[in-house]
Amino acid sequence: MAYKKFRANQLFTGTKMLNKDWVLVALEDGTIEEIIPFDEGESDVELFEEGIITPGFVNCHCHLELSHLKGVIEEGSGMVDFILQILGKRFSYKEHLQDAIQAADKEMQQNGIVAVGDICNTKDSIPAKKTSNLYYHNFIEVSGFSPKIAVERFEQLVEVFNAFEAQFPNQNTLVPHAPYSVSNNLFKLVQNFSKDKILSMHNQECADENSFFEYKTGDFLRLYDTLKVDISFFDPTGKSSLQSVLPYLQNNHSILVHNGYLTKEDLKKINHINSTQKTQFWLCFCVLANRYIRNLIPQETLIQDCCNQVVIGTDSLASNHSLNILHELQYLHQVYPNVSMDILLKAATLNGAKALGIDNRIGSFKKNKKPGIMIMKNLASIKNLLILKDKI
Repeated sequence: MAYKKFRANQLFTGTKMLNKDWVLVALEDGTIEEIIPFDEGESDVELFEEGIITPGFVNCHCHLELSHLKGVIEEGSGMVDFILQILGKRFSYKEHLQDAIQAADKEMQQNGIVAVGDICNTKDSIPAKKTSNLYYHNFIEVSGFSPKIAVERFEQLVEVFNAFEAQFPNQNTLVPHAPYSVSNNLFKLVQNFSKDKILSMHNQECADENSFFEYKTGDFLRLYDTLKVDISFFDPTGKSSLQSVLPYLQNNHSILVHNGYLTKEDLKKINHINSTQKTQFWLCFCVLANRYIRNLIPQETLIQDCCNQVVIGTDSLASNHSLNILHELQYLHQVYPNVSMDILLKAATLNGAKALGIDNRIGSFKKNKKPGIMIMKNLASIKNLLILKDKI
């Protein structure tokens, strides 16, 4: 098989940025061979005078099965009303669902994404994933805040999990939706079922989430009242939502998604668990979705200080205008210009691959990996240099 050689103004390896004096060598199927110094005498090197050569992107948080709700959910509604709109409308427009899922999958491939952590509440995305070139880790998501329905909800989603496992062995985890939507009983069932697997959980998307756990106050009371959920059993913990449920997460690698109101004390707690129990908490930011819902952006210090834990997601087309990691990086660079390109690209490549447990295959330009090879022009555009014809 012949080699392809690529050189650009910069080359991001997955861990560091190299200058134009280095050449990426790969087989025609996208398998990485090596990175070598540029020899002026070489004539078979494809030169891109502008831009950065980078591994393919990893989208650590998506809801593919909500793709039919693009443009349906009102922007800027706030968290509680966003949840109520999703619950009220997600089973509408079902006649467009499969076409929308297929289109969203294709959009991600065109946008340089090679792997996705996808939230699944139903079996709806299975047909599209069977024919996709993208790698999907399917997070089968359970919810139910009333302890009375814990076993029923658990059994319903185990059935969905089994359907995914039959099609995509070892690419699936049963996970909790969020602290405010999963009872302690249901957390325990998930914890036992998903021991030692990668978890994903929506975390601290709004201040009311913490208020509910700390004092049993805030707008989440309206959510439960509207949904007719009896919360008389619940006593406030006096702690943040994350700290209240950490005992159910500490034996797993966990992707915490959104983190809009993650505190220094929260971070101290999870880093203590990381160091003492050899687990890893990843902080996934979906910045354009947070802007869509309530115009919230993550703290710059979180991104800078936790750069080895940060990953990037798009969330769904119900809360975003596109499924494009480049757009997420553009926005982060716009609001935090002091965050280096190395940090942003590592979050979108190698960190994401590690979070999904597939860094042995993608995320960096290491020999024998097949991460996808992209050229990015100053955060303005991205295109494939080698089209991967097979799943990674």
